[in-house]
Amino acid sequence: MIEYESLAQANRALMEELEAVASRVIRSGWYILGNEVSSFEAEFATFAESKHCISVANGLDALILSIEALDLPKGSEVMVASNTYIATILAILRAGHKPVLVEPERETFNMDPERLLAALTPDTRAICVTHLFGKACRMSEITAFASEHGLKVIEDCAQSHGARYDGRLTGTFGIAGCFSFYPTKNLGALGDAGAIVTDDDEFADRLRHMRNYGSKKKYENVYIGVNSRLDEIQAAFLRVKLRHIDQMTEHKRALANIYFANLPKWLAQPLRRSAEYDVFHIFGIRHPARDELRQWLLDHGVKTEIHYPIAPHRQKAMQGILSGNYPVADELHATELSLPISAGHNSDEIERVCGLFAALPDNLKLTA
Repeated sequence: MIEYESLAQANRALMEELEAVASRVIRSGWYILGNEVSSFEAEFATFAESKHCISVANGLDALILSIEALDLPKGSEVMVASNTYIATILAILRAGHKPVLVEPERETFNMDPERLLAALTPDTRAICVTHLFGKACRMSEITAFASEHGLKVIEDCAQSHGARYDGRLTGTFGIAGCFSFYPTKNLGALGDAGAIVTDDDEFADRLRHMRNYGSKKKYENVYIGVNSRLDEIQAAFLRVKLRHIDQMTEHKRALANIYFANLPKWLAQPLRRSAEYDVFHIFGIRHPARDELRQWLLDHGVKTEIHYPIAPHRQKAMQGILSGNYPVADELHATELSLPISAGHNSDEIERVCGLFAALPDNLKLTA
């Protein structure tokens, strides 16, 4: 059986390094906001080509705190993709604002810049873009629109560590780039972890207060903050993995190239553009009989995933909050299927997956 993802397999090559730093942190006696965190923040800021990195407990907190730090009027409208992972929408709501859904492009799963104007109202104050599956959104058009209409831009980079648009890293186009280091991410911790990058000094200072009870100096609280701090041990693990991120990215891109070279041309596959450097956190295809195809692959020894089976506006928790019809999102959520493509996979396994597509029965040779 080819697993969709095996974290044990993905981490095996780094086991000695991970065990060594775990021991180092345990023996240090310092577990919160110490040298490992400050060192990781400096190293990740360099990687992300940003002036500041503020680490937090997880990717959702990175989004919530960044949106709160914008200090928008309560109830402001924030544009967000209609097919994003629910965390992006939850962050807008938790910050006290109203998410306004914008449909994505079918070919990329990312927010369609051409639909922004129709969603604009006098209450719109920001755009929160999600770089889904490791592909950058069309940021030149999105930021131009934001500038024209006086909107702030927050980037959800939970799936786009190292992805570029026109040579520029995701996370550097807006006022803040928000990262998750959930264990399955291209840069993944061994638990929950997150970070925010920014070039804005005042914004960074506010975030450093907010993540720590609103305080930078013990017992002095400047803002109404929260407890959202990256643990020393997770920072140490991330420092190890950050040293290998470029190698891991090239490995995933090589696996993606095997798919592109061998999957049937009629199959709806990720769109590649010359201006974009994709990191393939997820290799998402589209198929009109997605569930039947998924079962057929499972029957033949390949596990897959769905990102994501239920559109945000159809989630029970969002009833009465998200209104309207979003046919593109509905279509993508009904047809997307994620094929194996992780640090723990090798080229032979990906070629085996491709071989199964060559053996598909005629009733599954359908175009999305």
